[in-house]
Amino acid sequence: MLQDKITQYTEEIKQFAPTSSADVENFRLKFLVSKGIVKNLFDEFKTVSVEEKRVLGMVLNEFKQFAERTYQEAQEKFGASKAQVQKSEGDLTLPGQGLKLGSRHPLSLARKEIVEIFKKLGFIVSEGPEIEDDWHNFSALNFPPEHPARDMQDTFFIKKQEGNDITLRTHTSSVQVRLMEAGKPPFRAIMPGRVYRNEAISSRAHCFFHQVEGLYVDEHVSFADLKQTLFHFVQELYGEGTKVRFRPSYFPFTEPSAEMDISCTICKGAGCQLCKYSGWVEILGCGMVDPNVLDNCGIDSTKYSGFAFGMGIERVTNLKYEIKDLRLFSENDVRFLSQFESEII
Repeated sequence: MLQDKITQYTEEIKQFAPTSSADVENFRLKFLVSKGIVKNLFDEFKTVSVEEKRVLGMVLNEFKQFAERTYQEAQEKFGASKAQVQKSEGDLTLPGQGLKLGSRHPLSLARKEIVEIFKKLGFIVSEGPEIEDDWHNFSALNFPPEHPARDMQDTFFIKKQEGNDITLRTHTSSVQVRLMEAGKPPFRAIMPGRVYRNEAISSRAHCFFHQVEGLYVDEHVSFADLKQTLFHFVQELYGEGTKVRFRPSYFPFTEPSAEMDISCTICKGAGCQLCKYSGWVEILGCGMVDPNVLDNCGIDSTKYSGFAFGMGIERVTNLKYEIKDLRLFSENDVRFLSQFESEII
């Protein structure tokens, strides 16, 4: 009879008086495991009549709770759990399991390499705030209010106010303005950082990305200095033999201006989705600093000249590591990020 078994095991549990953690573990193995007494009694309960179930259901549940409570009290007294017992049986002289090393994000790797290349050329690193005012982000850079050129850099305004709006910066050119306002030429600096633009997210664009901009202002700086500096940078970053071309372009803050392309490193010039099947990929914009920008920052444009350039780190990283979709950089997919474990530096 099920009732008799419950009564018998209840008495046995009442007389349970453990003296060690081993006794507690034996109790668990006898009563509470998947093939223990409690489980067997519940299996037998399924076979009794409906009338008996009404009576024995509550009794059996109380028995189960009593067994679990007894085990819990004994476990607290002797501090013995299954995991602890198994752990105590391990060989403590064996070497521990080493911690798995992480890796740098591919964008961090590319940024570090870009910075190191320009440092060798005498450029310092200058940084500034990501939340900017209208003057530093637009007006000082030849973007007067209501000028059509502002449509090129649609952004996220934090606070619209008369005279000087507050916004998320659209480029790190604002750091160039702050650098020139705070000092005197010569300047030779790069400005890495995160920027924001109101763009549709795709494999080629995102609403936030990372830039490295550069500025060199001194006497007698020419476009030839700009071309040779950037040509050296490309050869260092992508390897000797990488083809470079400059195309005339327009930027409000430089004149003359150009866009610089390199031969696509993914398709090797054959044509692919990233290069729009042209064999070339634009990696940066550049040009000679517009005299108005120098004057806005308190620098005599009749004495000094300079060049500036800016590149998206995502685009550089795409080409360097042959990554076809820049959305991977912000999805936090460990399967993608773990591919760069060998790049720890």
